[in-house]
Amino acid sequence: MIIILFCRRIFVRCVIICGQTCKHVFLRLVEPEKDPDFWKEWAQRTLKNALTLQDLNKNVAKNIILFLGDGMGVPTVTAARILKGQMSGQSGEETQLEMDKFPYVALSKTYNTNAQVPDSAGTATAYLCGVKANEGTVGVSAAAVRSQCNTTQGNEVTSILKWAKDAGKSVGIVTTTRVNHATPSAAYAHCVDRDWYSDGDMPTEALQSGCKDIARQLFENIPDIDVIMGGGRRNMYPRNTPDVEYPGDKKHNGTRKDGRNLVGEWIDRVKDKKSYYAWNRKDLLSLNPNNVDYLLGLFEPADLPYELERNKETDPSLTEMVDVAIKILRKNERGFYLLVEGGRIDHGHHEGKAKQALHEAVEMDRAITRAGLLTSIYDTLTVVTADHSHVFSFGGYTPRGNSIFGLAPTVSDIDQKPFTSILYGNGPGFKLVNSTRENVSTVDYGKYLQADRYLILPRSSYIWDTWNVGIFGILFFLDYNAHILFSHLCPSV
Repeated sequence: MIIILFCRRIFVRCVIICGQTCKHVFLRLVEPEKDPDFWKEWAQRTLKNALTLQDLNKNVAKNIILFLGDGMGVPTVTAARILKGQMSGQSGEETQLEMDKFPYVALSKTYNTNAQVPDSAGTATAYLCGVKANEGTVGVSAAAVRSQCNTTQGNEVTSILKWAKDAGKSVGIVTTTRVNHATPSAAYAHCVDRDWYSDGDMPTEALQSGCKDIARQLFENIPDIDVIMGGGRRNMYPRNTPDVEYPGDKKHNGTRKDGRNLVGEWIDRVKDKKSYYAWNRKDLLSLNPNNVDYLLGLFEPADLPYELERNKETDPSLTEMVDVAIKILRKNERGFYLLVEGGRIDHGHHEGKAKQALHEAVEMDRAITRAGLLTSIYDTLTVVTADHSHVFSFGGYTPRGNSIFGLAPTVSDIDQKPFTSILYGNGPGFKLVNSTRENVSTVDYGKYLQADRYLILPRSSYIWDTWNVGIFGILFFLDYNAHILFSHLCPSV
């Protein structure tokens, strides 16, 4: 199930008496949400209602590609569209992103079962497994409590990647973050804490209780994932093992306490198959996809660098990874499922680096374009969406063609100083000079720290927000193994 969309909404009114909310009312209403069947049945009802509204394309898709822009809310999509055009010498507003060309568009609600403002783990469980979950948990239902190992067993939920594999399709994961980060991990792991990247990140009691780290689950839960590409090398090697690319930098050393070399184990397990391990761009681009059925590509100890900072000799772009992945996966006559995450859009926003975030979004758009060229609209369902938004916006009555990273044309009527068009609602900015706001007209706003100069609430990092996010779909209804995917999308997740 790529996306389960719910076209109705529950509103809970809690009466406030003497400063105390009616928590028992809320708890009673959300108790059914702990059962995965609650969400599946709701989705089935929604789908049946949607099918009565119009005559929709009911062809069966052989291939499924889900592009997930982490943190790519509606303001980010709009700003990335303008940036794409301005990078080509246009004013930008008239430009089309590849996703803008898709025939179906919808909005998705993004809350977690215990959080109004969601995180990437609980939302990943929702769109990959079809079941809303608690913040910070992956691949488990809302009955599982974050960081409580003993709530894992019995509350596992399965993902579309597993369903596709069971249906005989090839499957793949491509991300610009660690391959065991929140978004990709929900495709294969069942973990009550998104931060348990390796056993070196887990508390002793969780290990003693039998919980597994996410890196280990990547290779054990679904051992025959055909393509895995991203970062995260250090979580695969024993503690203090020097990294192949940065042998002199101890911060990149292996983190595993159990002494296992998961990469070596993977290589041994698939050595009699057409397999390939790559840790740099040169290795990746030198392979012949026709001679590779299983690919593991780990290109950094942690996350891949931002596109603007990428070493083009050692680190592949998202587009290059998608290109190789599809060429390997499409050889399967039964089709394939591919999850592609533009994960560092989110990181750019967290750091207040709007320029980095938007260039990440433009790079994901290039990857979408490349995927379209490598597949056919007659047998491929493609969906582009996000997991949550950010406290990111831009405005200020800017004229047509104004640099997306530029200043607004007017000054504040409060302190008579200029301000950037891009703004963040909170984060590490709010810089004061001599007890007053800095005059940003003296700042080189063409550099990546664009919006740290004017915001409402100072914080050490920018945080997510609960905006609805866009869903862009193209082609096909798909129903296999009783699991539903559809591109005629109605608003809500």
